[in-house]
Amino acid sequence: MNNFSLNKYHTYIFFGLSVIFAFINFTLNLEYISIICFFLISTIGVSHGALDHEKGKKIIKLFKLKKIELFYLAYVSLSLIIILLWSIAPIITLIIFLIVASYHFGKEDSVFGEIKYNYFSNVLFFFKGSIVVLAPLYFSQEETFEIFKILNANINPISQDFLLTLILLSLLSNFLLKKNILIHSIDTLSIIIINWAFSPLVAFTIYFCFLHSIRHSFSLIYEINKKNFKKGSNLFIKKALPLTMLTGLLFLISLYVLNNYFLLNSAILKVIFIGLASLTFPHILLEYLLEKNEKKS
Repeated sequence: MNNFSLNKYHTYIFFGLSVIFAFINFTLNLEYISIICFFLISTIGVSHGALDHEKGKKIIKLFKLKKIELFYLAYVSLSLIIILLWSIAPIITLIIFLIVASYHFGKEDSVFGEIKYNYFSNVLFFFKGSIVVLAPLYFSQEETFEIFKILNANINPISQDFLLTLILLSLLSNFLLKKNILIHSIDTLSIIIINWAFSPLVAFTIYFCFLHSIRHSFSLIYEINKKNFKKGSNLFIKKALPLTMLTGLLFLISLYVLNNYFLLNSAILKVIFIGLASLTFPHILLEYLLEKNEKKS
């Protein structure tokens, strides 16, 4: 099965499960839900970036450096800078993170099939991925802003009409991408459904772990072994497991420390979103540098 077929079936399955769980819409204690979301994001969610150290080796060769430690130093330093910036200017950092994350989600969720990359497609990727941010703001604005407050970012309410306009633009971007319109549109519809049915944290966890992370992992597995998905999966797990476990441990330690100063639910939200922001920026920069080099070669 090729990468396109795999992602096609994954899209259909994710959509079907989204509809089923949306109508079941079971409720659990807030802290239990937060703990479950924390566990899923710190394992399944972060695993799709767990091969960054392998990509770092390519970057070291690209810049003709000899020590891989330089890559780790740069990666960790950028992560720490993001955390520092969040403590200094949380609102600005949050807005930049949401913009960058929207582009990242739109681009990475379109990794299958043939898409001609240009400046216009980058704009479309941003609008496509923005549904991940727009949907919770539209369906659960009060809860979403409460999360922002916990992250030390107080933002003024946003007009529902304005949000709806942006959501329509996000839907339109799927058609303008031209390739795989049905799959892209179903993905967007799935995200809308889970945000209609669930709280922002639960909806984001479902999307991030079971659509975004799995889809990106599929592309990494396909890169490892284009002919045998099973062998590629086994090798991917072996390579991704160490960094995934390390990241999960760091998330857990951060939660333990923050829980001494904040309520458990607030500490979990801080670790999830600020932690993901600190990982997203170096991850995206790494992808950009490799992609830029591939275009030159």
